[in-house]
Amino acid sequence: MLKVLIVYDSVFGNTEQIAQAISDSLGSKENVETLRVNDVKIEKITGLDLLIVGSPTRGFRPTQAITNFLKRISTKGLNGVRVAAFDTRFLLSSIESSALRFMVKTGGYAARSIANRLKKKGAYLVMPPEGFLVTSEKGPLQEGELERAADWAKIAIKEQ
Repeated sequence: MLKVLIVYDSVFGNTEQIAQAISDSLGSKENVETLRVNDVKIEKITGLDLLIVGSPTRGFRPTQAITNFLKRISTKGLNGVRVAAFDTRFLLSSIESSALRFMVKTGGYAARSIANRLKKKGAYLVMPPEGFLVTSEKGPLQEGELERAADWAKIAIKEQ
């Protein structure tokens, strides 16, 4: 039985909904634990088969709480651990300001930053970082995103 930990932060509840959809799609609560980042003790990452980390995109990067969590992991603290990263974000084409669209295109989103930090800790990325779409800063999620998150998680678990 695979041991999976989903760590997330959420500002308006959208990323939490995605984390829960991912958790629900992966099976029993015995082997899948979903925790808000502030509730995670660093020891929880020991002995995992899969670590999934998610954050809303805030200023082109993850929340400070997720960043702090990733910093607390020792340099090779994720050696051999399989990981996946996700974020919640606006669809680039939905941003009206061309200047802001350019900044977002250049600055990126939280998932890529999370994935890069996890890899630097020795982890193996099982699939490319993924973004789930919100309709506005506070949400809600775009229609179909919870289902897409569940499908994404099933692919991540198959990559084990």
